[in-house]
Amino acid sequence: MSGHSKWSTIKHKKGAADAKRGRTFTRLIKEITIAARMGGGDPDGNPRLRAAIAGAKTANMPADNIKRAVQRGTGELPGVSYEETSYEGYGPGGIAVMVQVLTDNRNRTTAEIRHIFSKHGGNLGENNCVSWMFDKKGYFVVPSGSAADEKLLEIVLEAGGDDLTHDGESYEIFSSPEAFESVRGALEACKIPISTSEVTMVPRTTVHMEGKKAQQCLSLLEALEEQEDVQKVSANLDIDESEIS
Repeated sequence: MSGHSKWSTIKHKKGAADAKRGRTFTRLIKEITIAARMGGGDPDGNPRLRAAIAGAKTANMPADNIKRAVQRGTGELPGVSYEETSYEGYGPGGIAVMVQVLTDNRNRTTAEIRHIFSKHGGNLGENNCVSWMFDKKGYFVVPSGSAADEKLLEIVLEAGGDDLTHDGESYEIFSSPEAFESVRGALEACKIPISTSEVTMVPRTTVHMEGKKAQQCLSLLEALEEQEDVQKVSANLDIDESEIS
């Protein structure tokens, strides 16, 4: 895919997901809280919580913030009760979009997500209208130069990873959700820095966009990323590097 970028790497390159450190921490705190509420506060017995805490550590979140988020989830500290839900829809040119949210007011969030889709030339769809185009995957980004290509691939495959791609600036690593912790642990054991570490929805195929349509798609996805209840946005968009400003 040389010279091209998918939405997963576009977010990393533009810094859209981390444009505001506080916004990133808010997402991570919500995920830790609901993971602890659903599966308990012991990371050793709660894979989702382990993954959420690992993501928080990757983002350099202070340990006290992580501890308080866990305690809110287990009820040891008072906190907001979040509902987990997702939305599916289409962007300009028919790209498929999936939006995962944690909200304390589903009606408000639904109205705001619908408005964002409409404002940016897309439309909110029914459940399962595009989810079949995506697979749930473990996803990592590590900087170029972290290790030789062959060595990094060996580490990933031995840990149960599925694939490794390189776009010149960074490596993207994919695994099954079940192998996520094994791959993360192998990278950490080899002291390979991890820029992104998450379980997310990855498109099976991508749709290439150019010019005005590409910019409209980027505007929609970035607006969704900025909505306060949104945790993750996945899309099957593929654009030329030159479209990323």
